[in-house]
Amino acid sequence: MTKLVKKIALLTSGGDAPGMNAAIRSATLTAHDYEVIGYKHGFNGLLDQDCIVLNDADVRHIIHQGGTILKSARCPAFSEVQSSKIAAENLSKNQIDALIVIGGDGSFRGACHLAQYWSGQIIGIPGTIDNDVDGTDHTIGFYTAMETALDATDKIRDTADAFERIFIVEVMGRHSGFLATSIGIACGAEQIICPELHAPEHFDLQTITQHVESTRARRGKSSYIIVMSENSYPDGAVALAHLLSEQIGIDCRACVLGHIQRGGSPVASDRILATKLGAAAVEAIASGKSKLMIGESQGAIACIPLDQASTHQKTVDTTLLKLQQHVFDHQG
Repeated sequence: MTKLVKKIALLTSGGDAPGMNAAIRSATLTAHDYEVIGYKHGFNGLLDQDCIVLNDADVRHIIHQGGTILKSARCPAFSEVQSSKIAAENLSKNQIDALIVIGGDGSFRGACHLAQYWSGQIIGIPGTIDNDVDGTDHTIGFYTAMETALDATDKIRDTADAFERIFIVEVMGRHSGFLATSIGIACGAEQIICPELHAPEHFDLQTITQHVESTRARRGKSSYIIVMSENSYPDGAVALAHLLSEQIGIDCRACVLGHIQRGGSPVASDRILATKLGAAAVEAIASGKSKLMIGESQGAIACIPLDQASTHQKTVDTTLLKLQQHVFDHQG
């Protein structure tokens, strides 16, 4: 028999992603038959009892806003057993029946840890610009981050053309190349450096420099753009740019886009995805489901166990990788 749900809680955890507010809005509006509580600052809110009541008026006009009205934060202490027990006790004191966690793989690991000590329902919604969560084609925030980074890279190409200069554009994606690959192909980058194409432990500087030299020898003086995932080179894009300048004898500049990729109003695709997933999360709770992540696969709502959603088995589209390799082979 399905437990009667009266009170649902929401929190956003880890790195913020454009569209988190749209997911909060959708879940709150869909949960009109329940009392909705928002915990602030991620899992820290569960430990500190830092929460607010959410109603229709609170979320009515937030679909276009970046960031998260519930704020977000890392919570290293939540990996400890005692912290999870405290969170479980606080949820029970507040008579919370179900908890929706909006975040990435680290947030889902925290949710799984909590599930060992709390009997309430837990549902995850994937919100991260890295797009590296298993079980969903795209995560909330990826589309917007991609457009933000692409716009910046297009502008960098303009000045690179003007000075016939080499630029390395570093984008986010600590463990995956989804952003780097998508942006690199969309902007016509000469090279893409990411874990799927250049594993850090097998980083081949000689291949990179040879491609730069052969491309410029064939074209003559021209701009040259490298799009790189963060952590793909031990000391980052700035260090790599300095090294390339020394080796090739041509001025090479680095542009680290950083947290600008997380900000801004979410594009339509992120708003729509977040709205779908927020509503589906509440519907999953109403049907008695728990310990699941709600994603989207091939246009349909998909459910995957939370403990599988953060295993990092999701890979960049092999078609995109082949396309980039083809471009690389024929430009050098």
